[in-house]
Amino acid sequence: MTALPPSIIEMLKERKLATSEAQYFMQHNEIAPCDDKDGITVIMVVFHTGRVLFDSINRVLNDPCVKQFILIDNGSSEKVEHWLRDLKEEYDHVLLIQGQGNIGFAKGANLGAHIATQPWLVFLNPDALLQPECPRKLVMAANARKKLTPDGPCIVGARLLNPDLTEQRGARRGEVTPFTTLVSLLQLHKYVPAWRKYEIHQEDQPLPEAPVPVPTISGACFAVSRSDFSRLKGFDSNFFLHVEDVDLCWRARDMGGTVLFHPTAEVVHEGHTSRVEPVFVERNKGNGLIYYFNKRAKGKGFWRMAYVRFLAPLIIATSIGRSLFRPRMKADEE
Repeated sequence: MTALPPSIIEMLKERKLATSEAQYFMQHNEIAPCDDKDGITVIMVVFHTGRVLFDSINRVLNDPCVKQFILIDNGSSEKVEHWLRDLKEEYDHVLLIQGQGNIGFAKGANLGAHIATQPWLVFLNPDALLQPECPRKLVMAANARKKLTPDGPCIVGARLLNPDLTEQRGARRGEVTPFTTLVSLLQLHKYVPAWRKYEIHQEDQPLPEAPVPVPTISGACFAVSRSDFSRLKGFDSNFFLHVEDVDLCWRARDMGGTVLFHPTAEVVHEGHTSRVEPVFVERNKGNGLIYYFNKRAKGKGFWRMAYVRFLAPLIIATSIGRSLFRPRMKADEE
């Protein structure tokens, strides 16, 4: 297991460790660089995920394209903690970071990216099951796009499938704004057909034959080059849980880059497996959306900011309200 100095662990626990500081403290980690221009590092942030974690990890280990596997354990049962340590000892290409507590997804993912040695990063949720050749397809699509538009960052997202293999919502999304968010959360397009064009989610649209540009993909599984992720300065660590992927896509496009949805690079996404209260999840999602909207509204004038602040309470209330109809996360790590 990669050891962190006690002082750094305390900073992580207090959520005071910035992305730049993480890079400074981890830059001397003794990992040999890789010469493989298509080499892939998979980064997985774990937090009381449940039994699906074992299957998810095993699929990564069995993928021949994955040259490095970084696990950031933000919190697990004692049994899973020991299992992860044994895994690290068994596989030379596995790196494990533990002891920092729950620092949130964005900071955990950034920490993993800073110790990655491969030129390509694939971020994968611990409740997502890789389908054959998914990482390779994501990287091939990003490579092809970079040859056409080398100056802008490129992010390629996988297609998410439900356990019954139907397409799951979230993998291909439109522009996330306060209004489109409310249309989606409240399903308003069902009552006002003219608002169907404002529905964010596009899983009901015909599946394209090749990767296509979209405003937003899902953070459950996506690829980005390590250099592009560095140019984007990683995830905004002010996000604790959710919406950091939306923000990353927006910033990539704002820099003249491209966000692609890949129709045949697939993962089966279990979803709702973490041992976390739904209210906690939805509250963080609501707060993340408001932070994101305020961030985009800065410098756009008084009325744009007023519009966001007017809708903010409704967005948070709607997001939290949804959790009241969702059962407690069903994770069982035993």
